[in-house]
Amino acid sequence: MECRIPRIVVAATKSGSGKTTIVTGLLAALRQQGIKVQPYKVGPDYIDPGYHRLASGRPSHNLDSWLMPREKMVEVFAASACGAELAVIEGVMGLYDGGNNGISSSAEIAKCLHAPVILVVDCKSMGASAAAVALGFKSFDKDVQLAGVILNRLGSDNHERIIREAMADLNIPVLGAVHRNDDLVMPERHLGLLPVEENQELKVVDDMGQAMARELDIAAIIKVGEGAAAINVPDGKIYENTLPKVRIGIARDDAFSFYYPESISVLEQQGAEVVYFSPLADRQLPRVDGLIFGGGFPEMFADKLSSNLELIESIRKEAAAGMPIYAECGGFMFLSSSMEAFNGEVFPMCDILPCRVKMNNKLQMVGYVSAELQTDTILGKKGDVLKGHEFHFSVELPREDNTEGKRAFEFVRARNGVHYPGGYVRGNVLGSYLHIHFAGYPDAASEFVEACRNFRGNKG
Repeated sequence: MECRIPRIVVAATKSGSGKTTIVTGLLAALRQQGIKVQPYKVGPDYIDPGYHRLASGRPSHNLDSWLMPREKMVEVFAASACGAELAVIEGVMGLYDGGNNGISSSAEIAKCLHAPVILVVDCKSMGASAAAVALGFKSFDKDVQLAGVILNRLGSDNHERIIREAMADLNIPVLGAVHRNDDLVMPERHLGLLPVEENQELKVVDDMGQAMARELDIAAIIKVGEGAAAINVPDGKIYENTLPKVRIGIARDDAFSFYYPESISVLEQQGAEVVYFSPLADRQLPRVDGLIFGGGFPEMFADKLSSNLELIESIRKEAAAGMPIYAECGGFMFLSSSMEAFNGEVFPMCDILPCRVKMNNKLQMVGYVSAELQTDTILGKKGDVLKGHEFHFSVELPREDNTEGKRAFEFVRARNGVHYPGGYVRGNVLGSYLHIHFAGYPDAASEFVEACRNFRGNKG
């Protein structure tokens, strides 16, 4: 089925070029002008989409050709863009940077979606050389449609003039010229930007929108998006679940906030009724048939999590009773025996999985991985392979008493092929540093929901 969706990819020459600030401001400016804009993020990022949602008023979806098949990615894009007047896709790192062989790079996603690219160029400490950089990006891959550039971090009007003239000589349209403004810098911490759950400062987003309305050629950007060619969209399968609903509790608060909206939708399509709860604030679990603990920043709230003894005891009780519990990264850390903070202080955790975790000042792992299940679990059978990613500063270590547990996965790093064990299984509890997207693995979502349904039936 052919589909016409106005769309652009906003990419950059490298990480740190300011594209998230520009995209957030662009989304806010479009919304302020009454334009229905749908945001997206290339890659497995959880934090940038939060700012997209604040700015646009719509959930931001991740587009990633490693986490899900390309056909499914196009389907997710088309379904979520329905009704929007412009889809704005924020890239990742530099335009051509991604996993091995450019997997899930901004360029690959742009080509999959036949979307024109607007390149953010960090012009600090550059004059006419900025045009040479843009020309190199335009020439590198002729299948990437580079529609223009946004000049960022300009120091003066004269600085802007010099670069505009150089771009004009190369016939590269300038679609925006953003001058340095330290007031528009967003707060950061060790995994990147401060999550929006902890930074509900809407004034900063509004200020970004007003600044981008002045410094970007909004009309020209919309015209670029409207010029995007029609794309072929796979006919989505209508899934009708006639089995009884099950209630799945999802931990969601300042400590646990890393979830893909479409991933949760897949659970609902499989028959889940999602119930959110807060491990920071709630003293008891809601009435549910299964639990999911996503990633986030439990290390920043270790003391408060550790002191919520009533909730921890409630989780332990359900785990012992056989409730299916799935935990990713931060959730995995919470289910461990203890967490050692950056300053060396140790906080007891749920003590369900046979390991402890320790925070490090240096990033321990970031990148795409394949993960083979080492035993039958709530996500699938032994030998099943899931593709996902890792991004963490902590490491898993043996318990103090050296108790050994059943390993969940054999990981393989996509970039270099290194193998290593990861995560643990205990009864119906599975936790590891792996992040997956259920849109890429609906069978895993089905297995989990079915495990929850069986648990509900067994307890009557």
